[in-house]
Amino acid sequence: MAQSEFLAEAKARGFVFQCTDEAALNAALSAGVVTGYIGFDPTADSLHVGSLTQIMLLRLLQKHGHRPIVLVGGGTGQIGDPSFREEARQLMTDEILAHNLAGIRRVFTPFLNFGSGPTDAAMVNNADWLGKLGYIELLREVGVHFSINRMLSFDSVRSRLERDQGLTFLEFNYSILQSYDFRELSRSHGVSLQMGGSDQWGNIVSGVDLVRRTDQKTVFGLTTPLLTTASGAKMGKSASGAVWLTADKLSPYHYWQFWRNTEDADVGRFLKLFTDLPLEEIARLEALGGAEINAAKIILATETTALAHGRAAAVDAAETARKTFAEGAVAENLPSIEIPEAELAAGIPAFALFVHAGLAASNGEARRLIRGGGARLNDQVITDEAMLISGPSGLKLSAGKKQHVLVRSNTDIALQK
Repeated sequence: MAQSEFLAEAKARGFVFQCTDEAALNAALSAGVVTGYIGFDPTADSLHVGSLTQIMLLRLLQKHGHRPIVLVGGGTGQIGDPSFREEARQLMTDEILAHNLAGIRRVFTPFLNFGSGPTDAAMVNNADWLGKLGYIELLREVGVHFSINRMLSFDSVRSRLERDQGLTFLEFNYSILQSYDFRELSRSHGVSLQMGGSDQWGNIVSGVDLVRRTDQKTVFGLTTPLLTTASGAKMGKSASGAVWLTADKLSPYHYWQFWRNTEDADVGRFLKLFTDLPLEEIARLEALGGAEINAAKIILATETTALAHGRAAAVDAAETARKTFAEGAVAENLPSIEIPEAELAAGIPAFALFVHAGLAASNGEARRLIRGGGARLNDQVITDEAMLISGPSGLKLSAGKKQHVLVRSNTDIALQK
């Protein structure tokens, strides 16, 4: 049997790492619509680039005529996934959890088509069924199918047991609940495929096994490879913090800049994973060398930003970057912060203003940036970390060569409105 279009493109783009039964999954994908899901725990009120591989995999599934389901972990989020974490997550209050769930829903709208059709995406919350479970019922009906010996063999569990932090009994239950999710979605939504990062392999296999044991049904699991940059850095972080997927957490301009700063060796791989460009076009861009690779990086930045924020925002970001770097101009659509006019007139310590502008994550980081000569005001290097910055609205702060923010007074903003 020929390989299904979804699996063929998923492999060609670098999404496939492990699969429980590839031949049987391929047969199912070739025979009709397959419903697949990926879970996302609400650890914040948005998602960052570290989740983008999974989001793009759901997008690819839908592109090839299958149905994606986004599972938000309102239930499992109350525990926290311990997989390969050095220590336990802080437990969230119900209020924080509800706030985060509401925020995460916005992330997926640009990437997936939601609706009631046979291949339309759906979003479900596992609190709807996990919150109703009785403990004794869960132990008798589900827990009996889990081997402690096998759970201890999972790399994600063993890595925690080998650390001083250990693994709490609360966290140890996470795999059982994720497996229960798979079975519930299989029964209620016809889900036959769970996907996730390679750190989820043990949990996914447990779910496949639970459905087989209790429902005598064949379902499948597929994981993506662990994604790091060519230099070994973890995806989703930048020098100034997390690279969020929503504009209220990170401006489209800064999102564009993150992708524009991609290492040369990662350009082809990221074009395959994070854009919809045809593979033939990506092969051409990947082959560019020398200074020409910068053209490929601009295309990568523009295409990724267009997916998350819309084509207009991506074009604006690219044009802002061109004006700022090629012409040395202060582009009006640079990201900006608003400062009370009186406060700006009185002056603000340089290190504090860089933190307020989001160009440094802490006072200490801001001070180090200034000491290292990487901080500039209106393109002039700042040498005194405590100097008072004041003046008219429209001051340009720069961290390095590619991160810029305009400082504007609230009076100036009000007049423009």
